[in-house]
This record gives sequence, C-alpha cells and structure tokens, in this order.
Amino acid sequence: MYNFLSFQIHGGADHGDGGGMADGLASLLAFIEGLAAQTPGGMFAALMPGIAAMANIHPMLVHFPIAFLVTFFVLDAVATLANKIAWRKVASWFLYLGTVAAAFTVLAGFIAADSVPHGDNVHEIMEHHEHLGVSVLSLAAVLSVWRYTVGESLRGVANGLFVFASALLCLLLSLGADLGGLMVYKYGVAVAVAAAPVPESTDHHHHTDEE
Repeated sequence: MYNFLSFQIHGGADHGDGGGMADGLASLLAFIEGLAAQTPGGMFAALMPGIAAMANIHPMLVHFPIAFLVTFFVLDAVATLANKIAWRKVASWFLYLGTVAAAFTVLAGFIAADSVPHGDNVHEIMEHHEHLGVSVLSLAAVLSVWRYTVGESLRGVANGLFVFASALLCLLLSLGADLGGLMVYKYGVAVAVAAAPVPESTDHHHHTDEE
C-alpha cells in the first residue's frame, strides 16, 4: 500500500527508479489481495498503522477540540465585529462540537496518564497539562450552556465578557497543547523506544518543490 501511496506522492517513474502507473496499480492490487486474507484486527493495522501503534488515542483526539474551539472563537469574534447573527449561530455549533470533543479528549487523557510510563521529571508537567485540560473543558461547558440559554444576540457588557471568556479559553487551550508537545518532543512520553534509526550517510533524502 505504501508503495502505491509513494507513487502517488512522488510522481512514480519520475524518480528514475522504474515503476510508474503499472507498478503503482500492481502494488495497490497486491495490497488489497493481502488485506482480504487478514483478520479484522490485521486489516485495521494495515489500513491505520499509526492508530494501531498508539498506546492510547489521546494524541489523536486532541486535534479536534483545538480545531473546533479556535474556529469558534475566530468566527464568533468576526461575527461580533460584523454584527452577523447568522455567523454567530454557526460559531455556536463549533463551540458545542468543541466541548464534546474536549470531554472525550480529557477522558482519554486521564486514561493515558494512568497507562503511559513517565518519570518524576515529567509528572509535574503532566499534572499541569491535566489541569489545563479540565479547565478548558469546564470553561467550554460554561460557554456552551451560556450560549444555548441566551442565544447569539448578546450585547454590551455581557457580550464583552463572553468574548473575553472565549479568548481565555483559547489561551488555556494553547498552554495545554504546548505542555503536551513538551512531554512528547522533549521527554518522549508515549513515544516508542525502538525508533527508526537515522543512517550515518550524509546522502539523506530531502523533499523539494519538484517532488
């Protein structure tokens, strides 16, 4: 399957190593044939090797509340400035979806914290990360109830307070994401020890615009 995907991304025979459309199609057919002979678990691992290799799904879920809640804030702020009630209604749905996504993400995060090995040097960071996650979920839930109860026609001081709370939500979200990245990229939390070795040869492959 990856030979087929590589063909699609890199242009097949343009690299001068043979291949092309025929080899790409042959790789796809061979992958499908092999997939049909596997168990459901094997099929999933072949189709989604990244998810299958995860110790937990928290790193995958975390993208959804970030995307939904940041989109909510930006769209709601623009709609407020432009006085577009219809836009604020759309923003409300991003808020609701972000709150639901945050709930699942926080739950998966608690499960991950109990199952992922980590040292004392990371434990305090993880605690702060958890507190920020719970704060994001709590504030998003409050804003969701507020928006659902009052609607999109807030004005004056009340609306200013709502927008301020939304901005605070995005700040907390950013701080939590930063600590999550720190744990992964600096301390290697939940990263497999058996990483792919980097060859000592200086002839590394670099992607260019021509690829």
